Amino acid sequence: MFKKILIANRGEIACRVIRTAKKMGIKTVAVYSDADALSPHVKMADEAVRLGPPPAAESYLLADAIVEACKATGAEAVHPGYGFLSERQSFAKALKDAGIAFIGPPVNAIAAMGDKIESKKLAKQAGVNVVPGFLGEIATTDDAVKIANDIGYPVMMKASAGGGGKGMRLAWSEQDVREGFEATKREGLASFGDDRVFIEKFIESPRHIEIQVLGDQHGSIVYLNERECSIQRRHQKVVEEAPSPFVSPEMRKAMGEQAVALAAAVGYYSAGTVELIVSGADTTGQSFYFLEMNTRLQVEHPVTEEITGLDLVEQMIRVAYGEKLAFTQADVGINGWSVETRVYAEDPYRNFLPSTGRLTRYNPPRESRSDTAVVRVDTGVEEGGEVSMFYDPMIAKLVTWAPTRLEAIDLQIGALDAYEIAGVGTNMDFLSALSQHERFRSGNITTGFIAEEYPEGFHGAPETNANAQAVAAVAAAITQADSARSLHVDGQLGTPLEAGSHWVVRIDGAEHEVELEADCAEVDGRSVSLTLGYRPGATLVEAEVDGQPITLRVARKRNAMTITTAGRARVVQVMRPAVAALRRHMIEKIPPDMSKFLVSPMPGLLTRLLVKLGDTVEAGQPLATVEAMKMENMLRAEKTAVVSKVAAGEGESLAIDQVILEFE
Repeated sequence: MFKKILIANRGEIACRVIRTAKKMGIKTVAVYSDADALSPHVKMADEAVRLGPPPAAESYLLADAIVEACKATGAEAVHPGYGFLSERQSFAKALKDAGIAFIGPPVNAIAAMGDKIESKKLAKQAGVNVVPGFLGEIATTDDAVKIANDIGYPVMMKASAGGGGKGMRLAWSEQDVREGFEATKREGLASFGDDRVFIEKFIESPRHIEIQVLGDQHGSIVYLNERECSIQRRHQKVVEEAPSPFVSPEMRKAMGEQAVALAAAVGYYSAGTVELIVSGADTTGQSFYFLEMNTRLQVEHPVTEEITGLDLVEQMIRVAYGEKLAFTQADVGINGWSVETRVYAEDPYRNFLPSTGRLTRYNPPRESRSDTAVVRVDTGVEEGGEVSMFYDPMIAKLVTWAPTRLEAIDLQIGALDAYEIAGVGTNMDFLSALSQHERFRSGNITTGFIAEEYPEGFHGAPETNANAQAVAAVAAAITQADSARSLHVDGQLGTPLEAGSHWVVRIDGAEHEVELEADCAEVDGRSVSLTLGYRPGATLVEAEVDGQPITLRVARKRNAMTITTAGRARVVQVMRPAVAALRRHMIEKIPPDMSKFLVSPMPGLLTRLLVKLGDTVEAGQPLATVEAMKMENMLRAEKTAVVSKVAAGEGESLAIDQVILEFE
């Protein structure tokens, strides 16, 4: 077995590979940019080598520097993780030429499957179902429009070398193609160094299902069941699960055998994923089509590990060393159900804009593993670390397993409630809301789920009266506990709060009357049992209300708290009745009118400014594009107006809410 391997990646996947290598008794070498010098993956590894400045093009994408790091440290093999150089055939070849093992597939397989256009041709030759579309290169926008018109709308424009949701545009009309084709080319060039674009038919009511394959260098290839990855936003996966609630045993066999046939056609070994688009309207299970093959480990591989009991990273290392697979297709089973949610540094309340900054608090839920429940956190950050604008905004992958699908989903809700992150915005409320959504829980999902269920954006999980009353009871109880503690602090906290157990709890403007007693409370006249595990000042509170466990994250402000549980952040004020009566007469502040300004909704780079001083703009007209984390975001006019001031220029780095234009 290898004695030392280098991990050519960062963050949670680097930590993930290091954990398995250590378990196997293999020493590890980390690489890092200046932005990651103090990151967990650097601390976990036995050795670490600096690559360069923060931009990936000057650090993690420097293949020559990684080869030199291997030579300098004596690393015998490289695990590329995902992203960065993981699917660059030139990188795999450079390692091979240097006598360093690549913990991944052979160079020819990367080349064959890395080009979406060529891979579809190969898939068709191998007898794999493919989506109708145009597989040649498209030179101009006019050519793209003609092709799209011939295929029939809607169509999907994709960067040929794309992945991870980047370089993709859905077009419902000719106008969409004209507006999006050049942007798709630019995203492909910026993210992958390749601006070629292809166009294919968009399957309506689609489900995104993928087959995990694993092969050795001796000709054995197996499929490790499927993953359902239909819950996506802007083509970026948000929730993944294994198995799929839609797939029958017959369908699984058909998809798996086609995936293996494709892998065999290119001499594939190591772990890989064949992604399929499936018509959710066809209950026969026969309408599935090849999208692409990812010649690497997938972000969502943990759900496959949880239902099969296999460590995919270990399997990749053993295959790269030349070992045979120790099992056959008949040995691959399905045990229970696993769900993964991706915790991102983004603000779902502001249209999921990226959020960067320092993690002033980072306390993931407790990991646990038993025969009935698993909570697993794959992360690569720690408290005090920084979420940088230079890399993907994923903070962690939260993975749960249980004997049934709904049990695994419910574990997600509880674990998300117990996940404390401060300093950056996160999508955890949104993930919890998804897990509670009845349509998701029923399994009736498509890739359009988020757009269909949240057409006006996300504003928190729906509030129920039971949730509000439970929050009111706990908020009153912790306030009373803090008040009781202040009585014992001689003169340090000022005059203690008035004694008594009667409180008015205002939650997002709605008031609840709470009377606290021993082990119970009366909320709005209804008696509930109450058990509280709390020490004054705690930011994570565990309680039981009417026999139902509830976990709350508490952020204190001057005169209020923000309490988050079950996917909803609530502004909570706990007051004595006399104070509540007084505050009812206070006048709410009116927020400033920002309709006369175009502001940057995120930190990023102003790549294009499409208007100038004195121009008249119409509602819906494109005004500027802001690039953040390699994604272009078009900013449009909300109404007819005249540009009275240009406050920022192309190429300028913008802060969140920075003014770009002012209107008369």
